[in-house]
Amino acid sequence: MDRFTRRYVMLLCALLAVALIAWLANRDGRVAELNGLLAADDELAAYPFQFSVREINNGVAFVTSPRSAQVPVMQFLHTAFPALQGKDVQHPEMMASQDRLVAVQSRAAELVQAHPEVNAVRWVLDERWFAERGVTLPP
Repeated sequence: MDRFTRRYVMLLCALLAVALIAWLANRDGRVAELNGLLAADDELAAYPFQFSVREINNGVAFVTSPRSAQVPVMQFLHTAFPALQGKDVQHPEMMASQDRLVAVQSRAAELVQAHPEVNAVRWVLDERWFAERGVTLPP
C-alpha cells in the first residue's frame, strides 16, 4: 500500500472505532434485557407479532404494538392471520383473534412493567412490521 492509502485506511478504521464506541455507550442495557425477556416468553414467541421495547425514558417503556388509533385492529388481524380475510368482525374466529391479541399484548405489558425501572408502558405502532408485509398505512 502506498502512504496515502495506508493513512486513508487508518482514518476509516479510527472513524469506525469511534462510531462503535459511541453506539455502545448509548446502548441501553435495560432495553436489551427486556427484549430478551419478551423473546424468551413462550406465549409471546408463539404469536405472529413480536413485541419489543424501543426505549425507556423517565420510567416509561415505549413498546411496539401492531395497533393504534390510526390502524384498525382488523388490518393487523387480516395481515397476521390471512385465514381471517373476508370474515365479518362478529365472526367467532375474528372475535377470538381479537381476544388473543388483547391477552398477548397484556402479557407483554405485564412483563415489561415488572422491571423495577419501568412505571408505565406506552404503545408505539410498529410501522416496520406492516411495511415488511407490504401493507401501506395511512399517514
